[in-house]
Amino acid sequence: MTLPPLTLDKAIAVLDMGLRTVFSQAIPSRPYPQAETADDSTLSDSERKHAAALMRINHVGEVCAQALYSGQALVSRDPANVEALKQASREEVDHLAWCERRIGELGGRKSLLNPLWFGASFGLGVTAGLLGDKWNLGFLAETEHQVSAHLGDHLHELPAQDHASRAIVTQMKQDEEHHAETAEHLGGATLPAPVKLAMRLASKVMTRTAYHL
Repeated sequence: MTLPPLTLDKAIAVLDMGLRTVFSQAIPSRPYPQAETADDSTLSDSERKHAAALMRINHVGEVCAQALYSGQALVSRDPANVEALKQASREEVDHLAWCERRIGELGGRKSLLNPLWFGASFGLGVTAGLLGDKWNLGFLAETEHQVSAHLGDHLHELPAQDHASRAIVTQMKQDEEHHAETAEHLGGATLPAPVKLAMRLASKVMTRTAYHL
């Protein structure tokens, strides 16, 4: 199995991306999703705190996505797959920026464990990539399916009057579903049931931790 060479330029690019993802403010390429009826003054303190925590979870998910896709692209052998991963990553930057902005609007903060989330996810992405492109893409597709389901749950959990957060999560969900479809179209394999279960369990640990930290 021939892997793409790990050059100094690639290593520096990954390090730079990681530092920017964790410590800098992301810059979106698309407009901030707006809800015409958004009015945060209608939210109670408890609703605002809960919504901020949910958006923090979503922000952590986007930190993980940047790391996953970077790790997967680093070792992928098919240029078309690398481009698909990079395109998904670019759209996830929008999500990262939108979540961070919304967290600030709600008076919340980002996760204190973002460096840990990034490092663990990058390692997982490299591992998935080393298994071969069909499994690499299969992992991407399954990740996006699970994220989409998770965002659907958040649409039920967010306060009914938090139209701003709902607009963001709705657009994110649409993007994630598109990423999954793209990965499957490119030949992503269906992951074994135990792997899917392990991914769900790991996701639960992350979400429960990120809600508080």
